Amino acid sequence: MKVPKPVKTKNGYYIRMRLNGVSVPVRASSRQGCIDAARLIKAEYGAKKRTFAATGEGITLSQAVDRYIEKKKAVLSPSTIRAYRIIQKNRFQRWMPQPFTAIKDWQAVYNSEVGKCSPKTLKNAWGLIKSVYLNETGQPMPQVFTAPVPRSERPFLDADQIRAFCDALRGESCEIAALLALSSLRMSEILALEWRNVDLKKDRILVSGAVVRDEDGKMVRKATNKTDASHRYVPIFIGQLHDALDAVEDKSGRVCEFSQHGLFCAVNRVCRKAGVPEVGVHGLRHSFASLAVHLQMPEEVAMAIGGWSDFSTMRKIYTHISQTDMAAKTAKFAAFFSENAKQNANDIEKS
Repeated sequence: MKVPKPVKTKNGYYIRMRLNGVSVPVRASSRQGCIDAARLIKAEYGAKKRTFAATGEGITLSQAVDRYIEKKKAVLSPSTIRAYRIIQKNRFQRWMPQPFTAIKDWQAVYNSEVGKCSPKTLKNAWGLIKSVYLNETGQPMPQVFTAPVPRSERPFLDADQIRAFCDALRGESCEIAALLALSSLRMSEILALEWRNVDLKKDRILVSGAVVRDEDGKMVRKATNKTDASHRYVPIFIGQLHDALDAVEDKSGRVCEFSQHGLFCAVNRVCRKAGVPEVGVHGLRHSFASLAVHLQMPEEVAMAIGGWSDFSTMRKIYTHISQTDMAAKTAKFAAFFSENAKQNANDIEKS
């Protein structure tokens, strides 16, 4: 009996079949075991010993997740699909095998994960469940009370730390990649950057496409960026970056040949060498935003260079005021009150 070819994953093999319009996942530790399990399911379906409902009736919550992903697969990023599969595998495990229509208390579904993961992880997981509910019923999910997500500050480098980092970066294998991150590029954009999009004469880089992990953990290239604003020209305003790019003899293919983990570790190794906080690749992108504030770059310019789609995102998540800048600004307040106190003292003394 013919079944789809098994796909190798980190945890074994899987086959995804469609029976009666329903996506049916089959997983096993071995290739042959996965084929045998898929053939058995298909045989039982053919013999009417197993049924798969084409509507929401009878399918499990996990199968409803499959249906949602299958429906959106053409427009979802591979990394988004990977995130959904991780949620499907690790979150709401008590409920995933339950018939979708039998679940009535969605507050209980949400509550079952409270304390098992971070508030942000739970928020993302619950966002998927709400989308699945809407896909199956055509209606928004009934109100569920959710926990607030505390705002977390990502580490970044201030102006002085950036100088120290750049000095320590000279000659390192990750020099170009790290300076691209300091120029606002995301990890996925750095790994996708090709030499044909680097214009050293005009000192600009065309950011187009991204390299991300798919649901099987493989690095794949996607033609689109995170948002429409992410497809952009970024000026080469760091002289050190221009020199490093210019010094490369073979300007073909990809600019940076790194894995995600390898680049992350390389950047943090340079951070330790420079004696600055270990901020990782994305922390360097945040450092660009912090430096833009420090140098009083207009928000619309910083937003265009960084590829942020709106001001609120940049202000809420990415814009930082370094402790140095804060100290300088509060010093003016201190000076004002100090001068005011001196003036009052002089007035009292004269009287």
